[in-house]
Amino acid sequence: MAGAIAQARPYRCVLSRLNSTQRETDAMPTFNIQLFEGRTQEEKRKFVEAITRTTCETLGCEPGSVDIILTDVKRENWATAGKLWSEQ
Repeated sequence: MAGAIAQARPYRCVLSRLNSTQRETDAMPTFNIQLFEGRTQEEKRKFVEAITRTTCETLGCEPGSVDIILTDVKRENWATAGKLWSEQ
């Protein structure tokens, strides 16, 4: 899976922070991931399954505690190093 993720187009990931009353093992990780639009449902399904599996193996949590929010972004709305992806 690492090779597949490494070859994927850019994405960002944010893991939610714990509040002061939560124990680390009680945390429900929430990932907010922005992707260039155009991926298929099957690609997204495989991606979220892999993230969930790896998160559970790493944090020792149950799959039901892992939330993933995917946001499709148009290339015209994403820039890197001062250049829009739609113009590269």
